[in-house]
Amino acid sequence: MAVVALSHEHSQSSGSFSMPLFPPKPRYSGPYERKREESHSHEIRPAVGHRPAASLEKKMQAKELAEIFGVSVRTIYRDIETISLAGIPVITTQGTNGGIAVMDGYRLEKNWLSDDELATVATALKSLSTSIQDEHISAALQKIVRLVPKHEEEKFRARAEKIFIDFSPWGNDPALKEKFDRIMAAIDCSQHVSFAYVNAAGEHSRRTVEPHALVQKQQKWYLYAFCTEKNQFRFFKISRMKQLECRPSAFQRREIALEQRPWVQEWHRPENLVDLVLKIDPKVKSLAEEWFGPEKIQSDGPDSCLAEITLPLDDWLCGFLLSFGPFIEVLEPAHVRERVKEQARKVYQLYEPGS
Repeated sequence: MAVVALSHEHSQSSGSFSMPLFPPKPRYSGPYERKREESHSHEIRPAVGHRPAASLEKKMQAKELAEIFGVSVRTIYRDIETISLAGIPVITTQGTNGGIAVMDGYRLEKNWLSDDELATVATALKSLSTSIQDEHISAALQKIVRLVPKHEEEKFRARAEKIFIDFSPWGNDPALKEKFDRIMAAIDCSQHVSFAYVNAAGEHSRRTVEPHALVQKQQKWYLYAFCTEKNQFRFFKISRMKQLECRPSAFQRREIALEQRPWVQEWHRPENLVDLVLKIDPKVKSLAEEWFGPEKIQSDGPDSCLAEITLPLDDWLCGFLLSFGPFIEVLEPAHVRERVKEQARKVYQLYEPGS
C-alpha cells in the first residue's frame, strides 16, 4: 500500500535483545544497564558496549547470553518474550546444537532509532490513524510503544504527543471510506481500477488506471495513478469517482519519486501559471497572508493592500478569488479580471429576481 500524507521519515527498524534501542548514555558502564531485581528484569535497557551486529545472527546458548549480560537465564528468556512481542523474529531451538538466534534472513541494522526518532514515528502513526483506519498502523504503533522501557513511558508519551495532526474531515463519509479501501487493495495487488469521473470543469469520462498512491492534500483524498487513456500520470479526486471497480488485470508498478511530489510539479508548470496583481481590503489582510504569505502583501495606503502572486490559471482560480467576496479585486492581467467578472455576473444572475 502506498499512502502519502506525511513526510518520508516514517520508517521503522528492529533487532534482537542485544540491540541499542535507545542512544548510548554516558552513565552506563556495561553492555546492558539493568536493575538486577527480577521484578524489572524484563525491561530492555539501552546498550553501550554491545557486540557487533553480525554476532547477533549466530546461535547462542541462553547460559552464554546470561554470562555476557550479567543476568540470570530466567531474565534472558523474559527478554526473548518481550522482543518477540515487539515483532522481532527471535527463535529458540532445543538439543545439543540448540540455542537462541535471530531468524535467518532478518536484516539487522547498525543504527537504531533514538528516543526522539521513536517519538516522531509514534506521532506520525497516531496522526495518520485519524484519517486511515488500518490494522497495520495500529499494530505498528503498539510495537513502537513496547520498545519503550516502563520507567521512560511518561517521558516518551510527552515527546510523542508534543505534536498531533488531525487529518480527519468534519463529518463522516462511509462511501468515501469504501472507495478508499478498494483502492488500497488494488494498490497492494497492483491491479487496474476503473471508474466514472467528473473533472472540475464538469466533464464526464470513464477511466481505467494503474493506481500507485493515495495522496491527501488539505483534508481531501486523491489518487495518483497512470491513466491508460491519456498514457500519463494523473491526479484524481476520490470524491469525484463513481462506479469504482477493481479489474482482474494486473500491471507492473512504474518508477516514481513520491517524495518529489510530481503532482505539484505538474500543477506548477510554467505554461499553466499566471502572474496576478490583487487589491486586498484590510478586512481580509490576515486571511490573505495565510494563503499567499505575509511577504507577498504590501501596503497601498490606509484603505488597501497589494499582492503580486503566481497561481495556476484554471476554473479553480476564479472560484478561489471569488471566495473572498468583495474584498479582493483582480487588477492584472486584464483577461483574468474579465474571467472573474464574468463568473461573478453569472452568480449574480442566479439571485436576480425573474432570472
